[in-house]
Formats: sequence, C-alpha cells, structure tokens
Amino acid sequence: MIISYFPKRMAIFALFVVSVGALDTFIAAVYEHAVILPNRTETPVPRKEALLLMNKNIDVLEKAVKLAARKGAHIIVTPEDGIYGWVFTRETVYPYLEDIPHPEVNWIPCKDPQRFGYTPVQERLSCLAKDNSIYVVANIGDKKPCNSSDPKCPPDGRYQYNTDVVFDSEGRLVARYHKYNLFAPENQFDFPKDLELMTFDTPFGKFGIFTCFDIFSHDPAVVVVDEFQVDSVLYPTAWYNTLPLLSAVPFHSAWARAMRVNLLAANTHNTRMHMTGSGIYTPEAVKVYYYDMETESGQLMLSELKSHPRREPTYPAAVDWSAYTKSVKPFSSEPLEFPGMIYFDEFTFIELKRNTGNYTVCQKELCCHLTYKMSEKRTDEMYALGAFDGLHTVEGQYYLQICVLLKCQTIDPRTCGEPVGSAFTSFEEFSLSGTFGTSYVFPQLILSGSQLAPERHYEVSRDGRLKSRSGAPLPVLVMTLYGRVFEKDPPRLGQGPE
Repeated sequence: MIISYFPKRMAIFALFVVSVGALDTFIAAVYEHAVILPNRTETPVPRKEALLLMNKNIDVLEKAVKLAARKGAHIIVTPEDGIYGWVFTRETVYPYLEDIPHPEVNWIPCKDPQRFGYTPVQERLSCLAKDNSIYVVANIGDKKPCNSSDPKCPPDGRYQYNTDVVFDSEGRLVARYHKYNLFAPENQFDFPKDLELMTFDTPFGKFGIFTCFDIFSHDPAVVVVDEFQVDSVLYPTAWYNTLPLLSAVPFHSAWARAMRVNLLAANTHNTRMHMTGSGIYTPEAVKVYYYDMETESGQLMLSELKSHPRREPTYPAAVDWSAYTKSVKPFSSEPLEFPGMIYFDEFTFIELKRNTGNYTVCQKELCCHLTYKMSEKRTDEMYALGAFDGLHTVEGQYYLQICVLLKCQTIDPRTCGEPVGSAFTSFEEFSLSGTFGTSYVFPQLILSGSQLAPERHYEVSRDGRLKSRSGAPLPVLVMTLYGRVFEKDPPRLGQGPE
C-alpha cells in the first residue's frame, strides 16, 4: 500500500545560539577523502585494531581541516563512511561504533572525554574543531542499547545508526543526525524509528544536515529546506556515480539549484567503485566541484558563500515546472517510439532524426517536449528524447517523472540509456520541458567528458523550460529534468510499501 509521505512521528531538533558577530558571508570547505578501508572479515576485530584504522583516516582528515582553517574556512564537511569505510556486516562494524549523546547535553568531548564513556573518535574530532576554530562535520557510527521492553529491539540488544556529527569552533557537539533513508546495502545499520529533523544556528546562517540517499527524500531533505528554512545543507555522502542520470556533481548541483539553498557535498573517493564528485553549490551557481576518475587522492575545496541566500536580491524565483507545457500542444513526432532502460527503469524514447526539430514523447501522464538545433546531424552519433513516469523499485523505491535528452552509446537504439563519456554533436539551441505533476524537478546539463555546462550557456525559465541562452554550440551528453513525485512514494525510500 502506498501511503502519504507525511510521517506519523518525528523528532525535531533545532539548536539555537546567539549570533554574536553575525557574518554576511562565510568560507565553506568540503573534503573528498580517499578512505583507508579495513580488511573484510567474518568476525569483529578488536576495538584497538578498529581505533587504529579510524585514526589513520582521521590523520588524513586532520591535514585537510588544518589547511582549510589556515585558508579561513568557517566549516568543513567530510564524507559519509569517511572514518572507517563500508565493508561491514552488522557484527563487524560494532567495534567502530561509539555512544553519541544528543547535543542537548552541551558537551565538549575535547575537554571532558570520559563523560559518556570511551569516545576517542568524538574526542579527537572535537579537538580538531576546537584547536583550529572551525566547525567540523563528520560521519561515524552510533550505538544505543535496548532490551525486550522495546518490541523493535534487535536480537543483539542494540541499535546501530549511520550518524552525522557536527562540532562547533569550540569543540562542542551541536548536531547529531541518524540517517533516515538507508541505502539497500547498508545492512550494518538500523533504520531510526522516528524521523529526525536536525538544524542548528551559527553566526553565518542556519544549517540542516542529512546523508547520501536522504537527498532523494521528502523527509528529511525537503522538510529541512522548505519548512525549517535553512540557509545551507551539510551533506556527507558515499555516492557511486551511475550514468547517465545519477552522477554526483550534476545531481547535487541540480538539487541545490531547484531547492534554492547552499549545499556542501563531500563524497568519498574510490575510483574502483566509481565514487568521486564533491562540490559547493548555491541556488545561482556551482561555486567549485571536483570529479576525478584518474587518481586515488583526496581533494580539498573552498568557496565563499552568502550566509543567508534568501535575503539576496539575486535569489532565484520559484519555477512552475508545468506552466509552459500548459500553453503548448504536443509536437507531432513521426519517429517510432522504442523502449530503453536507464538504471532499471523502462523509458519511452524517440530518435532525433534531423539537425533541427520539435519532438514530443509521452509515458503515462508525463509528456516531454523538445525544441532543438544541432550544428550538424552526424551519422556516427545518435540522440534520443525519453520519458519515464513510474515507481523506481531497485535499491530503494521512489516515484519519478523524468524528461531526458541523451546521446546513445552507439547508433543502435538498444544502447540508448547506456553510459557514454564523450560527444561530438553540438547543440546551438535547445528547450526541454515536461508536463510534470510535481514542483520538485532537478535540471541537469552534462557536456562531453562528464563536465557541467557553465551557467552562462543555459537557463531555467520560470515557466519550466531548460533552455539555451548563449548560442554557443555545446557538446551535450545528457540534458535532464529529473522530477520527484513524493506523494506517490512508499513510506520510506529504503523499504518497500507497507
């Protein structure tokens, strides 16, 4: 049964501090970390061995924190799984966990490390923040004991949570967030019983925080932005890129633009698992990003951001994603439709047969409209316009409406939707729109070499069109309007319908 996306229970945590010396701008830092992974084992390692590995990773993060602080950063975000990796079962991750208290306890682990038991990782992170006068965001594991009085208590007598922590510039724990939407392989962790909406105030704006797969969700991702009006989102992630629609940098930058909020996204770096892509994004622009499938090294990025983007005269207006399509009739499309798969979803495609044209393709209630002009129609490259309107059901369940223009892998239609790295066909003009039944649509434009298109070459109009504006020929790989229809979702993305 599909139920409404509004949760029955939730825990709301908002920490308020007096904004002494409030800042109009701040320096944000994110660090993409090449995690030192443990050996895969069938049995738990001793706590001492687990701590040794975690300290090796923190040694690397410490260098990034100190460098960011020297460059004037006020806050730094590090990746999900950045301290111990992800190669675990429920049993083998246990030695890496600590008991993480609620921030209400007003605790500086660096000054009082034994207050909540043996917490050397929290102590070290707290000291990194305090000694360098910088907010530090990290992802670690929390453990909470339970017993038979709790009917949902796991058989081993504890809950284990994928957890983000934030320490302020004095080393104080100011945020703890338990990841609400676990990705399918995360069997080492438990789903929190209640939704946590974690926000906190700083002298440089109000922040929200969530983790990786949460970005697909209404709860907490949309709620902390729309209802709690945060200025910036902290986003640790361990994201493996899945072309053509789910590459980290294009998706995250599109999310920041559509949600009209600053996003500080820190990814892990592991080319074998296609993990790379971190950045600092604002409602108006991509400030800085990093994508590297050639080396195995980490990367620090910094950028100056507006503390309160909503107050700025350049703050973008909301987009009505179906306004344009209400005023136009579907274009007549003589090419035959054909099916194609993208990340296990069956799209309806039509081929772009000419160097210029107007096409419409529909699936269920979604119709996608494209107007375009190529510099020339090459015979060795094939482009297709596709539509998908349905429930995605692999590695999570969530409802999508997607319009996409993409280059096929070859001139065989059966390869449309397969990953492609380069393109030689240039588009001088384009306009993509759709009859979306949602206001949450994330626009992406990816060029040859998996590079983001510079903002000066395209725009998103208030009536819901992703369109060219410079006239410069662009070697387009993928052009996407990626819509999420939250009211058609199951109750939690990582679990099936109840």
